[in-house]
Amino acid sequence: MIEKVFKMASDDEKSVEKVIQDENIHYLHMVFPPNDGLPEHYSNSTVYMTVLRGKLSIRLNDQELHEYERESVLKIPMNTKMNVKNLHQDILELIVVKAPAPK
Repeated sequence: MIEKVFKMASDDEKSVEKVIQDENIHYLHMVFPPNDGLPEHYSNSTVYMTVLRGKLSIRLNDQELHEYERESVLKIPMNTKMNVKNLHQDILELIVVKAPAPK
């Protein structure tokens, strides 16, 4: 078999799942229940964030809070301060790709 297959969890529990972490990319699957999210941090690579379901509430650097709905794809530059939250009642599910892979 030439291809390598990766599986992702499919429940509504909070998770930050490192699906692929290799020398090329980091591919993460994240699920956040209402009023949950990530600790504030700085991006360690260019980040591509896809909203699969729910509504993403995100503050980047000193910008005001922005919200993005399902099917939105964000590109966030390296070394950007990120505050990622689910401030809504629906489950928030994201795919996050870091490329190139952080060193």
